[in-house]
Amino acid sequence: MTAKLYCFGESGNAYKVALALTFADIEWEPVFVDFFNGGTRTPEFRAINEMGEVPVLVDGETTLTQSGVILDYISSKSGKLGGRSAAERREVLRWLFWDNHKLSTQIGTARFLANFIPEEKRPAGVIPFLHSRLKASYTVLNGHLEARKWVAGEAITIADLSLCGYLYYPEPFGFDRADWPHIDAWLDRIAAVPGWKHPYDLMPGKPSDRV
Repeated sequence: MTAKLYCFGESGNAYKVALALTFADIEWEPVFVDFFNGGTRTPEFRAINEMGEVPVLVDGETTLTQSGVILDYISSKSGKLGGRSAAERREVLRWLFWDNHKLSTQIGTARFLANFIPEEKRPAGVIPFLHSRLKASYTVLNGHLEARKWVAGEAITIADLSLCGYLYYPEPFGFDRADWPHIDAWLDRIAAVPGWKHPYDLMPGKPSDRV
């Protein structure tokens, strides 16, 4: 049975899941959610996810929301991307939780404010504040990757896919790969995994709808 991923190209959190499904060799198909025209606010979508967010994964009788939960499900179902020992598994989860708190959430907010809403609606001072917080997070991740190929263990895991979810996007959000050489090299390693695609190629979207 083909799993369905409710997503749209601009969503970094959906991209994490799309990459994990692809790398885990799980058959899946995207279901486009027209976010910029209110697609997550419709009664039909809220019946699938009361939180009104993507990603949503529907795999047979199982419906899951929140990228971290879905990534855990994919690794558990496939036996891939979850670490090779109990200790590695805990390390995967440590970085998954750190990403959700310190990296992806703040990138998502900074990127959205800077690129997808009119300038006059951007709250003063918020974007520079987020950029300063993100610089601290990039410093942590770059340092962690200095002497290792992957975030947790000796192979790629869902921790890598969670952390990289927003870092391939072209819109400015206070991140320049050239400033962070170990992150840059790590992103190249992920992009070299068979099946990798840029988010705008892996998931559907409407470029004309991008603000």
